[in-house]
Amino acid sequence: MLGAAVHVAPDESFPLTDHPQIHFNDGTEDRSARWRSESGAAPPKRIVIADDTMSADSAYRLAAEGTALLWRSDFQNARQMLQALMRRIDRPRKVRRKQAEPDPAPGAAFHRHRQALAQRAHTLSMLLIPMEADYGIPLSRAPDVRLACREAWGAPGAAASVVSLRELLGLIGAHEWRKKGIDVPALGARIHPYYGVFAPIRSEYVKLVSLATLPAQTLAFDIGTGTGVLAAVLAKRGVAKVIATETNARALACAHENMSRLGLNAQVDIVEKDMFPEGRAPLIVCNPPWIPSTPSAPIERAVYDAGGKMLRAFLAGLAAHLEPEGEGWLILSDIAEHLGLRTREELLALIDAAGLNVKSRSEARPTHPKSQDTSDPLHAARAAEITALWRLVVRTAA
Repeated sequence: MLGAAVHVAPDESFPLTDHPQIHFNDGTEDRSARWRSESGAAPPKRIVIADDTMSADSAYRLAAEGTALLWRSDFQNARQMLQALMRRIDRPRKVRRKQAEPDPAPGAAFHRHRQALAQRAHTLSMLLIPMEADYGIPLSRAPDVRLACREAWGAPGAAASVVSLRELLGLIGAHEWRKKGIDVPALGARIHPYYGVFAPIRSEYVKLVSLATLPAQTLAFDIGTGTGVLAAVLAKRGVAKVIATETNARALACAHENMSRLGLNAQVDIVEKDMFPEGRAPLIVCNPPWIPSTPSAPIERAVYDAGGKMLRAFLAGLAAHLEPEGEGWLILSDIAEHLGLRTREELLALIDAAGLNVKSRSEARPTHPKSQDTSDPLHAARAAEITALWRLVVRTAA
């Protein structure tokens, strides 16, 4: 059934970007709840109450128009509704072309693809689920997600909340990954990622670090450690001390826990620091975001970085933190080059401007499923992609 439209207003106790509130009438009385969005999306401007009596076509029409659906019926039926919305969004559409169009400008296909994904995500996010103050879901056949929510959001507060079903399902999936861990062959162990921390599911970049010849085994810096996987690989290879830096609170906690699980606390120091720690090291490793484009959600910050800010900062500061004869290992995919977002010449110019030379370069081709998916709009770029470990050294005076 359809309910009255909802008035949305910020909670006066908090800034709008922190704890916005949704106020609505559920058919019997006025209610309010905290709005939760990992991406920081604003609350929907219009919300209707929805249940099992609403058809998928009606739900899709409302969601596509920007009207959110606050589900008040069976949870498993809400999942089925979300799947029905996906089918309607993803069904092929006939495109009428009057004449052949010229090749798109560099990066145009990528940006169109990102826009399409953003629109798809926005439409699917319109199906909302209510949550009680303790993170319980007051719907029939709802799973117990309280532990998963505490892991992601911290201790529950005093107020009920509303969250996108799509985001909630992602949170549940992340909880399973955190519980079971991800096997990392190069490490000979499992890494347990937290919600919102990029998981090491692509093995080629980890393998490159596990095989490259170490310039020394005394000390290494791992810049932007994330789950701590590369710091762990270096420690397992015999590096006596690894200092891993990170600024994201979830990643810091995640890396700490992984080092404890692996018994590497004595070798690996996880420190909250932007980029480089104090001092110099004979080995500095960095796996920055590969694509110089703006992330649309926090989880994407490990892949997308507007303007390649972290890459530039790493290269610019590397020489000042390397010991004599030391090496900087830059692990970087060339996917941005195939997407028309950065050229090889631009990358080499950044390396040169930082006073660095390329000592050598090792490569690996991707093995993840998307590289084989011919239906992917970016398949040509993914099929041509190569991930490389660039061994960089400080250029000496002639």
